[in-house]
Amino acid sequence: MELFLILKIIFIIGVMIALYAIARNLDIIKIILVYWKDLILRK
Repeated sequence: MELFLILKIIFIIGVMIALYAIARNLDIIKIILVYWKDLILRK
């Protein structure tokens, strides 16, 4: 039971780090998405 609690805390911390990384790189992600959309719609 204690192991499950530790794993849940580690998972929550990992999700928070991932959300922070996504928020920091949001402009880069937008540029990549626009580039892929242009590639797909050009054909």
